[in-house]
Amino acid sequence: MKIAVFDLDGTLADTLADLADAVNYGLRKMNCPEHTLEQYRYMVGNGAKKLCYRALPEDRKSEEPELLDLFREYYSAHLLDNTCLYGGMRETLHTLAENGVKLAVATNKPEDAARELVAELLPEVDFVRVMGGNSRRPVKPDTQVIAEIFAALPDGPAEAYMIGDSNVDVQTGKNAGITTIGCAWGFRGRAELEAAGADFVAEEPADILRFIL
Repeated sequence: MKIAVFDLDGTLADTLADLADAVNYGLRKMNCPEHTLEQYRYMVGNGAKKLCYRALPEDRKSEEPELLDLFREYYSAHLLDNTCLYGGMRETLHTLAENGVKLAVATNKPEDAARELVAELLPEVDFVRVMGGNSRRPVKPDTQVIAEIFAALPDGPAEAYMIGDSNVDVQTGKNAGITTIGCAWGFRGRAELEAAGADFVAEEPADILRFIL
């Protein structure tokens, strides 16, 4: 049995604008400087808590819990304002499923938001698990989320892939001892993925099919 474990932000869907808007909303409320969309490319990837910490000025890092609350308040109401699937991703997932590949999502995004996004964007896709950040498990690159996904399979996978757009995803796959596929269309780009040692780098979603099938 093969399983493909996908990151969400920057991999399945372009969520950057809505994430940036939510953090900037909180920063405005707190009278802190806002950031550009391009700057947020390098703040995301390690969960909402770390995103908010990175966005705050150096002298206000201790106020991360307040910004996190404001971020969650805004994002829960606006997570689909600008977010969309990357072109070709739906077809790629369907083809993998049709060829017997099990599918799962492992993201550092808050779990409730991750499940809502996946349900709205890919309601017809049967994912083994959609796992996000919560208080019960450490964030990627810790491998607990991968272990929980594998535990949902009757006999475990014979062949597994971690697919994502950042060095966090590549390191997660390496820590878990599985094949890694970097997504060059995401937030970080090919150079970071190659530097992290991704086994393969996909330029478009259809490339994933060549690597797995």
